[in-house]
Amino acid sequence: MTTEYDLSEVDREKQMGGLGLETDTREIRVIDLGDFDTRRAEITDELWTAATEIGFFQLAGHGIAAERVDRAFALTERFFALPDAVKAKYALVKAKNAGWESLSQVRPSIGVPDQKESYQITRPHMAQLWPDAGELPGFATELLDFEQQCWSVAMRVLSCFADRLGFARDHFTAAHDPASPQYQSTLRLLHYYAVPPELRGAPGRWRAGAHTDFDCLTLLFQRDGQGGLQVCPGREMTGQQWTSITPSSALITCNIGDMLTRWSDDLLPSNFHRVRGPGADEYQGDRYSIAFFAQADRDAVIQGPGGGYPPVTAADFIAQRVAANYRPQS
Repeated sequence: MTTEYDLSEVDREKQMGGLGLETDTREIRVIDLGDFDTRRAEITDELWTAATEIGFFQLAGHGIAAERVDRAFALTERFFALPDAVKAKYALVKAKNAGWESLSQVRPSIGVPDQKESYQITRPHMAQLWPDAGELPGFATELLDFEQQCWSVAMRVLSCFADRLGFARDHFTAAHDPASPQYQSTLRLLHYYAVPPELRGAPGRWRAGAHTDFDCLTLLFQRDGQGGLQVCPGREMTGQQWTSITPSSALITCNIGDMLTRWSDDLLPSNFHRVRGPGADEYQGDRYSIAFFAQADRDAVIQGPGGGYPPVTAADFIAQRVAANYRPQS
């Protein structure tokens, strides 16, 4: 099996650092997953249309209770409120995508670190990386349970894409096995730093530079009033026309990742998105979000139904993409 594959998205990313134009003419569809088994065909059509046209959509009726999401955010804020010296005990192990990092993810689009810190939870690799019970009681148990619920939602969506691509319905579910030591899906807690007073309203500042995700499917939880996420579909990349996605505590914002683009022989696009800095009249404080990245197990083989690309393991695919976006802290 070859490990040679196209990383042209990194080169494309280097072209995406400009301010661009903002437009509100593009619809980010809200898709209700309620009564899923009965409505599967209808939901599949809606997901496919939203995914192929824009690559982003939002989910209602997803089955994760609001209070459950609230608890996950409360733990997220408590973790990031710990002193840096404490969080540094659980520093990111890049090869395993687990642990805490701050100001270390450098997007090729802007060449400077994202203005954030994050904590990655990847099930097989958390030994010595959980805060102890004295620091954050119940942290691991609560967030692993939340990660499992995110996995269930992601697999439901991916099963619809499997249907449309002509794979077995459980094709992607089998490739994302939480019980496998090869599992590499990740729950990521995110804290974007408040804007310093002297920089409020400054144009061209990004909390996260323009990028595509590495995975199959991203589920993003946001808080009402904490905006900044914008998307630029690929066909509009040249003109850099960006649409803001209104944050909602009730909805899950989803996007297709590079891995699924390859797996679908480019039928499902992984599109650029960024987190812009707030304008002078917008909320300037800390921004929190939680992302679940459905990344196929390391030993899963990625190959589309039409064989448009040579097969590659998910481990090789992700390793290359992560290496392009991180650098050691000096």
